[in-house]
Amino acid sequence: MRPIFPFTAIVGQERMKRALVLNAVDPRIGGVLIRGERGTAKSTAARAMAALLPQIEVFVDSPFNDDPSAPNTWSDWVKEQMAQGKELVVAKRQIRFVDLPVSATEDRVVGTLDIEKAIQKGERHFEPGVLAAANRGLLYIDEVNLLDDHVVDLLLDSAAMGVNIVEREGISFAHPARFILVGTMNPEEGDLRPQLLDRFALSVEIHGIRDARERVLIMQRNLAFESDPEGFREQWMPKELELSRQIEQARSLVDEVRYSTRDLIAIASLTSSLNVDGHRSDLVILKTARAHAAFENRTTITDRDIALAAELALPHRIRRGPFYQAEMTMEDLQERIEQLQGAMAEQGEAEPTPQEEAVGEKKK
Repeated sequence: MRPIFPFTAIVGQERMKRALVLNAVDPRIGGVLIRGERGTAKSTAARAMAALLPQIEVFVDSPFNDDPSAPNTWSDWVKEQMAQGKELVVAKRQIRFVDLPVSATEDRVVGTLDIEKAIQKGERHFEPGVLAAANRGLLYIDEVNLLDDHVVDLLLDSAAMGVNIVEREGISFAHPARFILVGTMNPEEGDLRPQLLDRFALSVEIHGIRDARERVLIMQRNLAFESDPEGFREQWMPKELELSRQIEQARSLVDEVRYSTRDLIAIASLTSSLNVDGHRSDLVILKTARAHAAFENRTTITDRDIALAAELALPHRIRRGPFYQAEMTMEDLQERIEQLQGAMAEQGEAEPTPQEEAVGEKKK
């Protein structure tokens, strides 16, 4: 297999790298859309992130990468094998990087009837699609703005629900479809419809680096990688392994990260003050803030976590206001959160969340 450029060797583009890492910590966030001009390491970063992810346990013969430790997510295929009393072998496997071509059709994505078996044996069997291969892996869509809107809808629906249900041609089949969704696009070639933009949890707009020293560093690292890929990867391996360890640790911690009513009101007040439509952004900010806290090995979120999450979750959801006129920085967002919380404090405390009530009961 061709060596992959190390994730930690990518120069700059910190916001893009942060968005990828946080989705790796918690795939339930819902993916990231990376918009930028050509030659800004969009696809390089996505491939490098997949290579960083820890190995997972799977049933060896399952085409759906089923998780042996999560029976409630098993595909119909695993359930059938279990019902027949067959023994399924468990092994570890590297997380898959699945590249979806722009020409992909609905059948190719969701799966369909196995025509060969239907003709030869007269049996109806489900032929897995891209969503099956991508389960518990990373699904990469280059030039997502050129993909058929209906196919993008299917992908985003599956990413949100975590399951792919196929009912067609006499087949009824369900399998898990939980993956890290990474879409890239060049805005010069056309944009996504606002409805589809909103479905991507996070969005990052990147540009070519203007600093001359950093541009020189990019050239040096790329030339070093091209001349000796294995040697270059070996040089960066300590940093790669450290980041991989951080992600794995954060994955096990993220569900323990607590939040307060104060945090929830801060998020809701922020999105409301910026005239954000709908409620998806509020949930995305909360999930992303928890993932960032877990990545920094903490079990409570802070205003900074919320601001960092908002910086990734809001730009593509606001067409009027601060983000449209001039991009709002993380520091601006944090200052706005503090102002909103000051106003909240003057109005009095809110009702505690179930998390806070549970903590209070333990203290008693």
